[in-house]
Amino acid sequence: MSRPSTSAPPAGAASSLNASRRRRDLAELADGTVVDVLVVGLGATGAGAALDAASRGLSVAAIDAHDLAFGTSRWSSKLVHGGLRYLATGELDVAYESAVERGVLMERTAPHLVAAQPFVLPLTPLVTRSQAALARAGFRAGDVLRAAARTSRTTLPAPRTLSSVETRHMAPALRPTGLRGGLLSWDGRLSDDARLVTALARTAAAHGARVVTRARALLLDGDGALVRDELTGAEMRLRARTVVNATGVWAGGLAGDIRLRPSRGTHLVLRSEDLGSLTAGLHIPIPGEANRFVLVLPQGDGRVYVGLTDEPVDGGIPDVPEVPETDIGFLLDVLCSALDVPLGRDDVIGAFAGLRPLLDTAADADGARTADISRKHAVLTSAEGVVTVVGGKLTTYRRMAQDAVDAAVRARGLPAGPCRTASLPLVGAARPSRLATLEAPRRLVRRYGTEAPPVHALGLADPDLARPVVPGHPVTGAELLWAVRHEGALDESDLLDRRTRIGLVPHDREAALDAAGRCCGAPPTCTARPEADAGGGGPQAADPRGPARPRPGAESAGRHGGTGRGLSGARLGRKGDRIRAAWRRCRSEAAAAGAAGAAGAAGAAGAAGAAGAAGAAGAARAAADAPRGAAPPTRPAYGPVPPPAAGTAGAAGAAGAARVAAGGPRGGRTTHARGGRPPGLSSAGRSSAYHYPVAAEPGTVDGAAAGRRSGTRCRRADGRSPSALCTAVLQPSAALRGAALHTPSACRSSASSSVCPARRSVRIMRAARRSSATSPPARA
Repeated sequence: MSRPSTSAPPAGAASSLNASRRRRDLAELADGTVVDVLVVGLGATGAGAALDAASRGLSVAAIDAHDLAFGTSRWSSKLVHGGLRYLATGELDVAYESAVERGVLMERTAPHLVAAQPFVLPLTPLVTRSQAALARAGFRAGDVLRAAARTSRTTLPAPRTLSSVETRHMAPALRPTGLRGGLLSWDGRLSDDARLVTALARTAAAHGARVVTRARALLLDGDGALVRDELTGAEMRLRARTVVNATGVWAGGLAGDIRLRPSRGTHLVLRSEDLGSLTAGLHIPIPGEANRFVLVLPQGDGRVYVGLTDEPVDGGIPDVPEVPETDIGFLLDVLCSALDVPLGRDDVIGAFAGLRPLLDTAADADGARTADISRKHAVLTSAEGVVTVVGGKLTTYRRMAQDAVDAAVRARGLPAGPCRTASLPLVGAARPSRLATLEAPRRLVRRYGTEAPPVHALGLADPDLARPVVPGHPVTGAELLWAVRHEGALDESDLLDRRTRIGLVPHDREAALDAAGRCCGAPPTCTARPEADAGGGGPQAADPRGPARPRPGAESAGRHGGTGRGLSGARLGRKGDRIRAAWRRCRSEAAAAGAAGAAGAAGAAGAAGAAGAAGAAGAARAAADAPRGAAPPTRPAYGPVPPPAAGTAGAAGAAGAARVAAGGPRGGRTTHARGGRPPGLSSAGRSSAYHYPVAAEPGTVDGAAAGRRSGTRCRRADGRSPSALCTAVLQPSAALRGAALHTPSACRSSASSSVCPARRSVRIMRAARRSSATSPPARA
């Protein structure tokens, strides 16, 4: 495996971006400093061009009208593709270039930000055997591309075929009926596309580039640009020997001879629990399309992204694209075609869309779909000497930047060295062996690399900074403070929408605004305390300080959450209040049961021991069965959860015994008449739902063998490891035999109903499955 170079710049003050450095750099540029290269646009390509030019020894200034990664670069699928889809269209050069750039990111420049991601293509009845054979051949061809790009096998494992049991182990939410297995493949996954841009800009700054946000270019020419400081309104002339226009979909506004055909790619944001314990992403084929898929992308932070569309955009180019309801409905339809769990519009907790800057060529003038337009990039030099780079995609940003800087150097005859970015590690990059030894939480290492320990140290020094800024989301106040001090964040929008991705869910964004505002207003003493702790009222509760004031620069929640129903802040707030109230009741009941359990344990030693054992399982089940969205119990920001008090074990034992009596303990027996109605299931729900009675019988069968025979999963009563004590058999109700499968059109709720008709039954099915024996996901 190739290793990151040891010539990376130090990650200290030289790479830090903040408000004071911005003011200093902008003042120097306004005073008449002439730079070799002025880069306009700080997305992935623009930041990459700034790094490329600075690393060649050129003086560089890079500006953006908004913030780092404000445009398309933050709306991607967070993937580093190997170019597989381009093989099918015959674009071998684009496919090879993508595979090479993927390997560069994964093994040399950003191994802390890009990791291998497994994907499963489920072989459902909608995938014919000929289509499956074609997909299998495509994955093998993709592996040949990996080898040609000299990417190590340890970095990207080989594709293979999965059995139906293995497929459901990796994606339990898939519909088992008709499932013939799956195809496993691997690709690169970014921890965050906006963090990649931030790392590029900071690495460029460490090489001497002046990186200035909130500076809008009003006019470009071969000798510089007329720029307006968006914070003060002052206009100034920035002088440069050559100019690179890397503004993406806005490039035509600064270079009139550029014609683009923007394409909208939409993603949905869902809760991870709605799709089960996904250990792999999913490729779900789009019916009627030979080489297009909807991607299901688990993020590891309680969210799953589902995308994406490819629709042409007409008219003006907005700063933040809106998400139309038609895109949301399309993605839900395709998703529900493969899932056993119906999802409706109200399950969508956020949505976002980005615009691809596709070049409009003569070959596309006949009305070709944007999905069929080539993803090749183009570098164009105007008569005035302005170099414009358009097209391409996130994966190939480095090659696009290299070609743009090469053109700029040729156009003006600048004395520059060769391109170094193919082996130049970004801020935070290190060998995987070194990253594994860092004394910081793994989540921080995946986002900050070698800078994870100092970020973690901020939380250790101040307990307020160690707390998550939003209950249920892992981002802490320390990360917000680090972004203000070192990553160029200037306001709440920068913090919530780009340095972190809290803003993708409007309700979470509102809850985190105060914490972000405190960090922006007073970085030395920032205390990013959440609006309420795990047991208190949320952001919708009465606030003694009065209504929240508008925040300068903050984007409206509607821009991030789409335009349709189901994302209302008030509705989400009321739901959150109910969940928090239920959580408080659970804690109160557990405390009361704790006292009784302790007394019972004191009565008889043997009974106490049994109660204690049952208590551990009861507590684990209680945690697993907590209401969706409930706030977690109080726990340290990092590290293991403290063990329960002595009296609590007996109490949980009593609770566990009650659950056994009620039916549903792991490894116990829960039965009811096939086709009958469990408690709480309405007749309307029964008529259109999937209902799976559960029979979980104790035995002495190996868990893996039980899973192979029954087609289900098996695990220990504590839910952690394989068990030899149980086997689960799920049988469909008689009403389902021979009946038509759930149709995609039933997945979305009507205007008079907030949930899918099958929703209540599915929740009961989920609870039954959690109570049944299940096994850990099989390794790929």
